[in-house]
Amino acid sequence: MDASSSSSLVSIEASFFENLKGFILAVVSSAFIGSSFIVKKLGLQRAGASGVRASSGGYGYLKEPLWWIGMITMIVGELANFVAYMFAPAVLVTPLGALSIIVSAVLAHFFLKEKLQKMGILGCVLCIVGSTLIVLHAPSESSLTSVEEIWELATQPAFLLYLASAIAIVLVLILYCEPRYGQTNIMVYIGICSVIGSLTVMSVKAVGIAIKLTIEGSSQAASFQTWVFVMVAITCIITQLNYLNKALDTFNTTVVSPIYYALFTSLTIFASAIMFKDWSGQSASSIVSVLCGFIVVLSGTLILHSTREKDPASVTGFASYHPIKQLELVQHVNDHTPHLSTKLSFSN
Repeated sequence: MDASSSSSLVSIEASFFENLKGFILAVVSSAFIGSSFIVKKLGLQRAGASGVRASSGGYGYLKEPLWWIGMITMIVGELANFVAYMFAPAVLVTPLGALSIIVSAVLAHFFLKEKLQKMGILGCVLCIVGSTLIVLHAPSESSLTSVEEIWELATQPAFLLYLASAIAIVLVLILYCEPRYGQTNIMVYIGICSVIGSLTVMSVKAVGIAIKLTIEGSSQAASFQTWVFVMVAITCIITQLNYLNKALDTFNTTVVSPIYYALFTSLTIFASAIMFKDWSGQSASSIVSVLCGFIVVLSGTLILHSTREKDPASVTGFASYHPIKQLELVQHVNDHTPHLSTKLSFSN
């Protein structure tokens, strides 16, 4: 075997283990976040039994240890999700957020006595099958050695075109559509959240890679590009959280969640393919397999949400940049936490 072939095999093996790390972290994140919903709800129920319920304006849950255990569990999950973007492409990490729904649905069946119907079980199976397809055919990422390289990717003409289009669409939705159709058309707020969300993931991934390189000994703190990505990430998070709250205030969560998941994940995959060239060098069969996996996960998500029992007093979590996690988590910020309106991480 010649030197070039040996080097290629080493590169493929390294890429495989990077993807594996990202996959494991994404799954762990979903497990922690999915379980945190249940633990916090148990804490809320316990606090409500001895005082004013959170849905009625009470804050007794802040004195309930079980609720704080759930919050800590969620924080750990969000951190794991953030780190996952350091190792694996967004096309692998983002769709795996659907697994948090499976975890919460299964745990709710056993601990909250919220019946998981047969169609709900089918939804769980579809999410697992789709996630498996995505994992098996996920593209490998090129190795980046500095934040300047990420900056070059972010300033290439193709991505600048996407960025300009995204900003233009968001401005039209905010300035023209929101005042006229925001309260009646669900796509206005979800459109803003999804478009901004795709930019959030790109900037978060850039920050994550910069942190990873710094930990490995190549400090990126002195590069102005690092702080530009940080500021973009913070701006996008705040904007995304604001309009996600509006969507949840105005429309039913069971309607918002699957639409948001589909649009957010699709735009994130598209943006990542442009900026990080995720599909470069991939065969047509691999690309089709990943897209089919995403469609299967989306189908499972739709079925799960359509069969879950409604609970008007339910409370879930905090806020994350992943669509499913955001919807569950922001609902808590929106309804039950007095002055908590920032994202921690770094969203069905």
